[in-house]
Amino acid sequence: MKFETLMLHSLFAATLLLCVLTFGSMLTSKVAAPAVAGHVHAAATVRSAS
Repeated sequence: MKFETLMLHSLFAATLLLCVLTFGSMLTSKVAAPAVAGHVHAAATVRSAS
């Protein structure tokens, strides 16, 4: 096998592993999204004095 082909296969395997690990960590995270979004809603409801 040529060196370039081996390097491309290694790069593909590394990026695929990184994507799988990132996707898995997003699925198994315990962050409460509605609690975080609640802070944005409170800031958006402030009205001007005029």
